[in-house]
Amino acid sequence: MRAFTQLLILADGRFPSGGHAHSGGLEAAVHHKRVRDLADLEAFLRGRLRTAGLVGAAFAAAACARPSTMAELEDELDARTPSPAQRLAARRQGRSLIRAAQVVWPGEHVARAARTKVSQPIALGVVADAADVTPGEAALLSAYHSISGPASAAVRLLGFDPYRVHGLLAALGDDCDQVAREATAYIRGPAADLPAASAPLLDISAEDHAAWEVRLFAS
Repeated sequence: MRAFTQLLILADGRFPSGGHAHSGGLEAAVHHKRVRDLADLEAFLRGRLRTAGLVGAAFAAAACARPSTMAELEDELDARTPSPAQRLAARRQGRSLIRAAQVVWPGEHVARAARTKVSQPIALGVVADAADVTPGEAALLSAYHSISGPASAAVRLLGFDPYRVHGLLAALGDDCDQVAREATAYIRGPAADLPAASAPLLDISAEDHAAWEVRLFAS
């Protein structure tokens, strides 16, 4: 039962990993009127899940399965992240997650991740391994985080009914499970073969968003 409890802690939005400060690109999408209602939000979340969500889930699963290769994984993730703003945001979230893990699940790989400043998906995998969470569960956590963060941001940015937003998250549950299964299938191969699904508009929006003088979220 211990691993299941750790899984719940890592999935909890109240865990102090810094995710609440990031909208996953939603703030820029709202600003440019690409997300205006719940139907738009659903389309945004589905697209993010199948691109950035799949990549993040695969790297989280791989880092959980083989945390000693975190430096190689970081290089491969960098190659899949063309936006400097996205890379910076991912490393800031990774730093926050590792900082919390140093207290909750201290260990050799967590300490090494703190020194090497890994990005959020890889940090999640390293922490999941320290918490006795499986690679498949790490992938599911990452996939869920890729949509739950923007969904929560939508409540703040657009004043959506939180009940309906969480209903939308529940409706995306099967998609989240499928992405996690797809991501986990890559863990036994070389890091270079991990998914490279791209979302150019997210990259462009991240660079635009980083230049704003006033913003509610860090990304």
